[in-house]
Amino acid sequence: MTTAAGRFYEDFQVGEVYHHPWGRTITQADNVWFSLLTLATNPIHFDAGYAARTEFGRPLVNSCLTLALVTGLSVVDLSQNAVNLGWDQVRLPHPVFEGDTLYARSEVVDKRESRSRPGMGVVRVKTTGYNQDGVVVIEFFRTILVYKRDHAPRGAQEAPHPPG
Repeated sequence: MTTAAGRFYEDFQVGEVYHHPWGRTITQADNVWFSLLTLATNPIHFDAGYAARTEFGRPLVNSCLTLALVTGLSVVDLSQNAVNLGWDQVRLPHPVFEGDTLYARSEVVDKRESRSRPGMGVVRVKTTGYNQDGVVVIEFFRTILVYKRDHAPRGAQEAPHPPG
């Protein structure tokens, strides 16, 4: 169950699958701004004339944007109370185009107590991003360092309530 406070280490079970609740449509502005902001100067991401002459026939969404977006879609279920330790085995089996809507799901593949931080645990997930047609566009493993409920920063255990 997704809550405003997010999951803590104790809430993760190996084998659980989370279907992240939101999708996000990638716009031309998203793709161009992200590419230029990150100095990714490959014109296939922002020059429609150039992209039209490629086998894809139109601009491709920057793959780092795809990774960032699909990671972001998972935060509500996975890392609201965590620190990212890294990604690996990133695969991009199908192109993403401007106008595609991406969705994601994640499976918990491993968890263990942290050896250096007793108030935290390490959780590893496999996340899959897919488009509006259900076609897988990205897969990756992500490792996060998650707070245990009793060791989370003050106030993380429950969402604040308005006065009154």
